[in-house]
Amino acid sequence: MSAAHEQVPVNAPANLTAVLLVVAVTVGIGGYGLRSRSTPDFYVASRTVSPLRNAAAVSGEYLSAASYLGIAGLLATYGSTMLWYGVGYTAGYLVLLVLVAAPLRRSGAYTVSDFAEARLGSMAVRRTATVFVVLIGLLYQVPQLVGAGLALHTVLGAPAWSGTVLVTAVVLVSVITGGMRSVTLVQSVQYWLKLTALAVPALALLLVWRGVWHPGGGPAPAPVPVAHTASGHGGGQGLYSVYSLMVATFLGTMGLPHVTARFYTNPDGRAARRTTVGVLGLLGVFYLLPEVYGALGRRYAPGLAAAGRADTEVLLLPGHLVPGATGQLLTALVVAGAFAAFLSTCSGLALSVAAVLSQDLFGGDVRGFRRAAAPAVVVPCAIALLLPGSGMSVAHEVGLVFSVAASTFCPLLVLGIWWRRLTAAGAVAGMVVGGGLSAAAPTLALLGVGGCGRAGALLAEPAAWSVPAAFLTMVGVSLLTPGRVPAAASVMLARLHLPEALAAGPADRSAADGDRSSSAPVRSSRDGRR
Repeated sequence: MSAAHEQVPVNAPANLTAVLLVVAVTVGIGGYGLRSRSTPDFYVASRTVSPLRNAAAVSGEYLSAASYLGIAGLLATYGSTMLWYGVGYTAGYLVLLVLVAAPLRRSGAYTVSDFAEARLGSMAVRRTATVFVVLIGLLYQVPQLVGAGLALHTVLGAPAWSGTVLVTAVVLVSVITGGMRSVTLVQSVQYWLKLTALAVPALALLLVWRGVWHPGGGPAPAPVPVAHTASGHGGGQGLYSVYSLMVATFLGTMGLPHVTARFYTNPDGRAARRTTVGVLGLLGVFYLLPEVYGALGRRYAPGLAAAGRADTEVLLLPGHLVPGATGQLLTALVVAGAFAAFLSTCSGLALSVAAVLSQDLFGGDVRGFRRAAAPAVVVPCAIALLLPGSGMSVAHEVGLVFSVAASTFCPLLVLGIWWRRLTAAGAVAGMVVGGGLSAAAPTLALLGVGGCGRAGALLAEPAAWSVPAAFLTMVGVSLLTPGRVPAAASVMLARLHLPEALAAGPADRSAADGDRSSSAPVRSSRDGRR
C-alpha cells in the first residue's frame, strides 16, 4: 500500500470540533451531578437507576478503547480468529446474569470490597480485594488513556500526551462533581453516541463496498492485496490462545470492579437481572460494527496493520473510502464516538477505584470520595505518560486485564455467592495466587521469556490456567480451614438468594431510606464479630 493511502488527509477543524462537543456534552450533563449531595448519591446513585438507563450506562462504560478501536485493528491484522473478542466481551454478561447479578445487588454493598468483608467477616479479605480493585482499575485505565493520545495524534496531529491529559481532566471533573449519579447519565448518553458514531459510517462504507454508492462520482477504491501475514496466531498455539481468551472474557467481566459496581445502583435484584438482559442486547448490536471496519480495513487498507497502526483503522477508513467533505464528516463522527469511549470507560473505572480508596483510606463520606478521586484518575495518567508503549493492540492489553479480573474476583464472587464453606484464608490465598500468576505471566512474556513456542503462548495468555489455579487454591485452602467458616455464612447466603421481601435486613431498610453511611454493610459485619 502506498504512503499516500496510509496517510489519509484529516480535516483537523472538524475533528477538533467533534472532540470539543463530546467534552462539552460530558461536562454539561455532568452538571446534573451537582444535585448529588448524600453518600448514596456518590457511590450508588441512591440505588434508583432504572434498568433501561442502567443497561445503557453499563454498555457505555464497558465499550472501551478495546471495543471501539482495538477489535477492528485485531481483525484487520489477524483475521476472523479475533472475532472471539466481541463474542467473549458480550457472553461475559450472560455468565454474570446467571451467577452474580441479582445476589450481588441483594448484598447491600457499595463495592466489591464491601461484599468481600460482609460475606467473610475479614479485614484481610477486604484489604486484598481493595488492592486488586485498584490494580485492575489502574491497568484498565492506562490503555484508554493511551488510546486517547493515539486518537488525537491521528486525527489532529497533536502530541499524544494531549489526548491523555484531556481525558484525565474531563473525567476528574465529572467524578468529583457528581459521582455515580452524574456519571450514570453521562455514560447512558455516551452509549448511544458511540453506537451512532460507528453505525452511520459503517453503513456508508458498506454501500461503497457493494458499489451501491459512488462518493465523488468515481469508482470505489480497489482492494489492496494482503501482503503481510501475522505470526503467533496459528496452529495449536493459536487454538490455545483462543480458548484462553474465551476464559478471560467469559469470566473476567464479572470481575471488573466498574461493572460490578453498576449492579449496586439497581433498586433490587430483579432490576439487576433486567439490566443485565438489556446489556446483552445493547452489546450484541454494537459488536456487529467493529467487524465491518476490521473486514474492510483488511481489504482496503492492510498497510495500516502491516505498519503497526491497526488501532487507527476505525479512525482512518471512512476518509480513505469516502473522499471529500462527506468523508471528513464521517471521520469527525467516528472521532466523537472514540472520545466518548475513552471518557465513559475511564469515568467508570475512576469511580470504582475512588469508592474503595475512599472507604479504606479517606473515611467513606462524600469528602473522602472526592479526595480519593484525584489519585484514582491522576495515577493512571502519569503511568500512561511515563511508560513507553508495549507495541500490543489496545484490545490485547485490555484482554490481559480481563485475565487478572477472571483470576481474582470471579472465584471470589462465584464461591462467595454459591459455596457456604468458603473461608477468609481461602479467599485471600485464591486471589493472591490467581492475581499473581495472571499479572506475572504476561510480564515475563513481554520480557521475552518463553519465546514464540508453547511456553510463550502459555505466558502471553494465562487465563486458561490461572483461573483454574485460583479456584483450586480458594477451594483447597478453605477445605483445610473448616473452622474459619463465618458463623453468619448461612444468614448471608439467605440474604443473597432470597427475594428482597423475605431477606431484607437492617442494612437494606436503611439503604432504602437513602441515608445510610457508605460502609454500613461493613460496620454490620464488624459488629457481628464483636
